[in-house]
Amino acid sequence: MPVIDYLEAARLKRDGTFVFPGQGEDNAVGNFPQSWKKLFADTPLWDVTPHVLRHSFASIANDLGFTEITIAALIGHAKGSVTSKYVHTLDSTLIMAADTVSGYVKALLEGAEFRRNTYTLDRQTRQSAINDMLLEARPRV
Repeated sequence: MPVIDYLEAARLKRDGTFVFPGQGEDNAVGNFPQSWKKLFADTPLWDVTPHVLRHSFASIANDLGFTEITIAALIGHAKGSVTSKYVHTLDSTLIMAADTVSGYVKALLEGAEFRRNTYTLDRQTRQSAINDMLLEARPRV
């Protein structure tokens, strides 16, 4: 969600349909590595690569208590599995995991301090999510 919020705000400031616009009227960027360098040239992230961000995202997900299987799916390592060839929908657990990790990173970048917490293992939170899902199935009083 933090990335989508950022990209939606950035989209309001530019024309075209591409997240990373290239040269011309409505073209995609042609050389992502060079564009990446230009994007961060005058920032504290000038030497950070997409690979470093991917590794950091996985490490933070691990720190937040997500399983290796969930992290592998988040960063695309599970795409080649037999099951993935049959499943064509987004997994709500992965969406929640991605939102949790990216929200955590965003808050850290904004100066927040956190203590380690494993939300996915909290019984009350899991029960609340189940109750929300089953609300429609309950008899109406």
